[in-house]
Amino acid sequence: MKIIGENIHIISRTVNDAVKERNPRPIQELALAQAKAGADYIDVNVGPARKNPENVSWLVDVIQQVTDLPLSIDTMNPVAMENGLKLCKKRPLLNSASGRIDSKTNMLPLAVKYKCDVVISVLVDTGCPPDVEGRSESIMNTVTLANELGIPNEDIWVDPIILPVSGDQVQVGLCLEFVKILQDLLPGVKSTVGLSNVSNGTPEHLRPILNRTYMVMLERCGMYSAIADPLDSELMAINRGERPNIVKVIHRVMDGEDIDLNSLTPEERNYAKTAKVLKGDILYSHAWLEV
Repeated sequence: MKIIGENIHIISRTVNDAVKERNPRPIQELALAQAKAGADYIDVNVGPARKNPENVSWLVDVIQQVTDLPLSIDTMNPVAMENGLKLCKKRPLLNSASGRIDSKTNMLPLAVKYKCDVVISVLVDTGCPPDVEGRSESIMNTVTLANELGIPNEDIWVDPIILPVSGDQVQVGLCLEFVKILQDLLPGVKSTVGLSNVSNGTPEHLRPILNRTYMVMLERCGMYSAIADPLDSELMAINRGERPNIVKVIHRVMDGEDIDLNSLTPEERNYAKTAKVLKGDILYSHAWLEV
């Protein structure tokens, strides 16, 4: 699975302070650390960027001074988006467009203008569709428009939108089902997802195992990439195929196998329990590993 490094995000105090002070060092250190860890893209997330759409220009410049990894420009502000896209030295990823009217009007034309790949989420003006059928209808409509504008499926990355397992456990399973049928719906598209969203709202020490487990489950269903933390060395090791026993036990849970948890190592047992939570076999609680 391709990994889009998530760590340069304006909500981080380190990143926010560095941007305000125009101090390149913390940004460049994060970019280099993610590149060294094996990230395939670096996400540059400036959020809404309503007040300072020029911040993305500065970020793109200082990041490209230290790494030649392609960038994913992540903002809902079309002015900030264009500021970033026009400075990218390698083909960037426009992250992200959606089925919202303003996004279809403002973001998709930028993908055409700058000949870049584009992330299109299933979001619509009323929010995230609550089921697989709604997600399918939304993305079909938006991709049809993108195709009409000249953007081929091969340049489109679909984001099904992950919701936190702590808030809506059912939606986590629906996302997996959507990913399974995506290539049938839209042959040739790629896919990506904000992986860490699945663990939002859970205790900090439990977030990594949720993210890692869900990454394995998504990949098995056909997910192409994830916006994730490449500085999580265990996540990257799993993604590189260096932890086949962990992947195997997660797959066994996905297959509905009746697993004797006592036959597993403590680590394998934790991943099996986590997969059961994400699959919806057992109810989520902050104490799922202790049960």
